[in-house]
Amino acid sequence: MELFFLGTSAGVPTTERNVSAVALNPRDQSAAWWLFDCGEATQHQILRSPLSAGKIEKIFITHLHGDHLFGLPGLLCSRSMAGSPAPLDIYGPPGIKAFVEMALQISGSWTGYPLAITEIGEGVIFDDGQLKVSARALNHPLLSFGFRIEQAERPGTLDAAALMQAGVAPGPLFQRLKRGEAVQLEDGRMIDGADYLGAAQKGKSLAIFGDTAPTPAALALAKDVDLLVHETTLEAAMAEKANSRGHSTTAQAAMLAREANVGRLVMTHFSSRYDLAGCQRLLAECQAIFPASELAADFCHLTL
Repeated sequence: MELFFLGTSAGVPTTERNVSAVALNPRDQSAAWWLFDCGEATQHQILRSPLSAGKIEKIFITHLHGDHLFGLPGLLCSRSMAGSPAPLDIYGPPGIKAFVEMALQISGSWTGYPLAITEIGEGVIFDDGQLKVSARALNHPLLSFGFRIEQAERPGTLDAAALMQAGVAPGPLFQRLKRGEAVQLEDGRMIDGADYLGAAQKGKSLAIFGDTAPTPAALALAKDVDLLVHETTLEAAMAEKANSRGHSTTAQAAMLAREANVGRLVMTHFSSRYDLAGCQRLLAECQAIFPASELAADFCHLTL
C-alpha cells in the first residue's frame, strides 16, 4: 500500500498546503489509485504529482464540507476531457449524488466514462475478496465518516524445495498447490498444497478519518491498524475550541492512536494558523504521547 498526500490544510488553502485530499494505492504493483476527499484544486495538485486522474478508480468522500468536496466536479470533468474511458466509483454521505449531478447539470457538463455514485451508511461499503472498506460515522456537525481499509490475508510461502524433494517439478502444479489445492501426480500420489504452505500472511490495514471530535466510534474503526490518518486541526491547549467545531487536537489524536494500538499515526488537516514551524510544534505534541507520529505534508509519499 502507498499513500500520497495532495492536501493537508483545514478549511482553507495556505501558501504551503492545499485543502484535504489523500490518494491510496491499495494493491501491490497496481497503477490504480483511490482518492479520499477532493478539496478545491485537487486536480491541480494531481498535475504536480506522479498520479494521473485517469488512474483513479474510486473516490471516497468523508463529508460534504467544501474543503473536502469542492474539487470534485472539476476533477470529474477534466478526467472526461482527457478521454479516460475507465469507470469511476464515488462513495460518500447522503447528498453526494445530488451534489455531483447538479454540478454537472447546471454547468452543462458530463462524463465520458461510466460513473457510479453510492450514498453510504455505516458498515462494509466495498468488498471484492481482496480489499474491504468499512465506514463509521464520527463526531462532526455534518455527517462525517471514517474509513477502514483492509487487505485480505495472503497465502503463506510455498516450500518449493520440499516439493521438489517430493518429486514435484516446478510448473503449473506449483500454482495450484500455492492456492492450497490437492493435486494428483502422474505416479498416482496425492499432494496436498496445504502441507507445503507457510503460515498465512496478515494483510495491511489502515484507517483514514474525516473531520471529527473525539468519539468512541473512532476507537473501533482504528483498532490495531497499521496506519491511522487523523486530523490534528489545533494544538492541545485549544481543545475546547477544536471540539466545539467537531475537530480534534494533537493530544486527542495521539491518545486515540495509543489506545487503539495502531502502528503509525499520520497527522493532517492543520489549521491555517500554523506555518511549517508551527506544524513541527504540533508534531512534538503528538510524539510526546505517541512516539510513532508523523507529520503529513502536501506531496508527501508513505509506504505501508
